[in-house]
Amino acid sequence: MMNSKLFKTIVFIFFIGFIVSILLGTRYYNRIYKANSIRDSYLYIPTGCDFNDVVEILTNDSLLKNIESFTWLALKKNYHNHVYPGRYKLDSLMNNNDVINKLRSGHQNPVKVVFNSIRTREQLASKVSKQIEADSVSLMKVLNNDSVAFRYALKPETFTSIFIPNTYEFWWNTTAEKFVERMYSEYERFWNETRKEKAKVLNLTPEEVTTLASIVDEETYFNNEMPRVAGVYINRLRKRMHLQADPTLKFAIGDFSIKRVLNVHKQINSPYNTYKRYGLPPGPISFPSVSAIDAVLNFESHSYIYFCAKPDFSGYHNFAKTLSQHNINARNYQQALNKERIWR
Repeated sequence: MMNSKLFKTIVFIFFIGFIVSILLGTRYYNRIYKANSIRDSYLYIPTGCDFNDVVEILTNDSLLKNIESFTWLALKKNYHNHVYPGRYKLDSLMNNNDVINKLRSGHQNPVKVVFNSIRTREQLASKVSKQIEADSVSLMKVLNNDSVAFRYALKPETFTSIFIPNTYEFWWNTTAEKFVERMYSEYERFWNETRKEKAKVLNLTPEEVTTLASIVDEETYFNNEMPRVAGVYINRLRKRMHLQADPTLKFAIGDFSIKRVLNVHKQINSPYNTYKRYGLPPGPISFPSVSAIDAVLNFESHSYIYFCAKPDFSGYHNFAKTLSQHNINARNYQQALNKERIWR
C-alpha cells in the first residue's frame, strides 16, 4: 500500500499542476480570445509600414487595451511578414486573433470619397487628400500633368471633365494615379449611350456638355432652374451669339467672389472671356454637378435669349426674349445692387 504521506504529496503536486495549467490556459486564452480593442475605431496603415510601425500606430492611437499580448500573438501568427497598408475597422469586441486575422488578410474597409461644390483643381486635390492616402501634392502633380490628360484622349483644358462630383468607394491607400484611373472609369460609365446620344443631338461632345454645364452650375443654385438657363445658352450657341456668361469672366480673373461684373472685367484678354469670344470656352470653369450636366442634356426648349438675376436676391432669374426687356430687368437688378451698396 502506498505510503499515505507519498500519496498526499502526489495529490498535492497534481493539484498544483492542475491549478497552474488552468492559470496558464486562462492566460493564453485571454491573450488570444479576450476582447482587446478599446472601442469601435479605424486603424490606418500607410504604404511602406512594417510590423513595428503598426505596433507604434496602435500604441500612439490607444486602439488596444494590451499591446504586449497583441505583439506576442502577431509574431506567433507570422503577421510581421504579412503587413498590408489600408484602412481597417476595429470593433470594440474584437480580440487579438480577430484583429491579426483581419490585418494579415489585407481585407481593409473602403472609404466613401465625396467631392462636390468645387471649382479648381486645388480644391479637388485638397478635398480628396483628406479622404485617401494620396496627399494634395501628388494629386496636383497628376492633375496638372498634360501627358496624363493626353493618355485619356483629353486636352489639358478639358481633363477636369472626368471628375464628376459624387460619392465613390475607394480603398484608403489609393495613389494619385489610381484615383485618376478610377475617375476615368466612372466618367465612361456616366457617359452611357443615352447621354452620348443626347449630346450628339446638341452637336456637342461630352467635354463640351460638361463645359456648358459648369457655366450653368455657376449661374444658378436651383436644380429646377438649370434646364431653363441651359436653354438660353443653347439658343445663343445656335444663333452664333456671344454667350456673355459672367462666370467665365470670374474664372478668367480668378475671383468668383465678384458679385457685380463691370465693363472693365469684360475687356480681359482671355480665351475664357465669352463676351469677346464666340462659342464655348476651352474647358470647364468648375466641376459641374450631375444635375447641371443633365440639365444641359435635357435643356428646356424656349425662346429666351437673355436672363438676369432677380432684384430680390432670391437666386432666381428673370428671363427675356428681347434685349429691351432684358435691359429693364438688368436695370432693376443694378438698382438693387446700388441700394445694397454692392459695387463689385
